[in-house]
Amino acid sequence: MQKIPDSLCYLNGEFTSLNQAKVSVLDRGFIFGDGVYEVVPAYGRKLFRFDEHMARLTRSLGKVRIANPHASADWLALCRKLIAAQAADDQLVYLQVTRGVAWRDHAMPTDIAPTVFMMATPMKPPTAEQRHHGVACVTARDFRWERGDIKSTSLLGNVLARQMSADHGAAETVMFRDGFLTEASASNVWVVHEGALLGPPKSEHVLEGIRYELLRELCEEEGIAYNLRPIAEAEVLAADELMLSSATKEVLPVTTLDGDPVGHGALRGKPGPVYARLHEAYQRAKATQSI
Repeated sequence: MQKIPDSLCYLNGEFTSLNQAKVSVLDRGFIFGDGVYEVVPAYGRKLFRFDEHMARLTRSLGKVRIANPHASADWLALCRKLIAAQAADDQLVYLQVTRGVAWRDHAMPTDIAPTVFMMATPMKPPTAEQRHHGVACVTARDFRWERGDIKSTSLLGNVLARQMSADHGAAETVMFRDGFLTEASASNVWVVHEGALLGPPKSEHVLEGIRYELLRELCEEEGIAYNLRPIAEAEVLAADELMLSSATKEVLPVTTLDGDPVGHGALRGKPGPVYARLHEAYQRAKATQSI
């Protein structure tokens, strides 16, 4: 059994030890998964793309009709206090807002206070070997619910999808809905075709990762064409390069898909040049876009 660390966390207005924090069994986050969350990376103890994460949090809260319990400046102060209490320089700040505690009933109560929980943990980035050789992924039908645009704590579908890749020793599960790419279980997925970076269009089936806009900016800097459009499964299987993006992965090359090498010619089964350029540009962005 994994021991819960004795680190600082925030729960409903108080800082306390993580292994002492408690919520009611009637919290709607526990009963229904009725809540949303964000994960904000911090490099050198500075929060990366913080405003963009707060904007997405506000969007998610609005879509599930929960009032944002804090102004952005207050969230920032809380994040910084948690970061300061940890030993690691590179961290992930997890924050979660549920609708709160109420008697079990599916209808949304309007007279309860939201439950707010936050913690900071050391970042576990991809290894140097994963960056050098790339990672393996498997594919699956996207069987999750229809509102992937909400960063919901209801993640059972994602858990089942991720376990499919874990069972095969792979890093992620790349999913398709009605024959078109959506996303992976905990990452966005990118296709490189003839030097251009392609991603699925923003929709209710895809979580708009913070890296959507970031990669657009990096592509503009690097002179790489960037386009969001429907991507058929056959295009993914025939891609020149595949990449994952997320707060922890940043950008990460996929070099094997369902056991077959990704790419063509001399670069078949190897990280490609577009990935290399975007990875380097991402590192520069980390140094300039953190607060």
